[in-house]
Amino acid sequence: MTLLTIIGRGHSGTRAMSHTLYASGVFMGTCLNRSGDMIPPGDMYEACRVMARYVQWKGDLEWDFSNLHDMEIPEEFTRLVRSYLRSVLAEHERYPDRLAGWKIPETTLVYPWIVRMFPDMKYIFWIRDPRDSILASHKTDDLADFGVPYPPTDDIRLSRAISWKYQYDIVKATPKPQNWIEVRFEDFVTNQETTLQRLEEYLGIKLGRIIVRPDSIQRWKNDPGPYDFSFLEPAMREFRYI
Repeated sequence: MTLLTIIGRGHSGTRAMSHTLYASGVFMGTCLNRSGDMIPPGDMYEACRVMARYVQWKGDLEWDFSNLHDMEIPEEFTRLVRSYLRSVLAEHERYPDRLAGWKIPETTLVYPWIVRMFPDMKYIFWIRDPRDSILASHKTDDLADFGVPYPPTDDIRLSRAISWKYQYDIVKATPKPQNWIEVRFEDFVTNQETTLQRLEEYLGIKLGRIIVRPDSIQRWKNDPGPYDFSFLEPAMREFRYI
């Protein structure tokens, strides 16, 4: 299998990886936006809403994803995902020995079923300090847009932080696929060569080098906030941000 995808919440720096892959000759879809997302995204958005029906909200900031690992995946979901991926799947069928993949942050919202549909695919889990990730707006800021229940709030930063936690939780709750690598955006910026060497070994191809901006990390230090939320601390410790 020579398919790949990038998992990571919006504003996690996933565009850097998408642009790197594109610059390296990897087919990333027939049409990309400035963020390196494969578009149009409508079918993937709708697939997110289908899967969200089977996520059980336990109240507060806790969700039960266990049903997703064993239940039969609805045909509607499979149809929507394959429709969204039609150009990637066609490229893979035409050139099965080449890498082809996609990036769109909403893939993270359906990650448990993507793994079940494509168990042999290569997954790149892209991580960024949530204090930076929640500074700017993203489509997934309001999980309710995708059918995911959570405590209502008018605090946009809190909404973004909840979205970050939800997407961290759904990845953590899903059994890791065979082909999996974790990359911190900060490491890509501060030590690009070493990080790309890890990725080259994982993907089995030579990767191009793109320009990175050192000022793209730790932006939260110059922001008035809020950006510190206690419920993010376990993940931040896991990924060595605190």
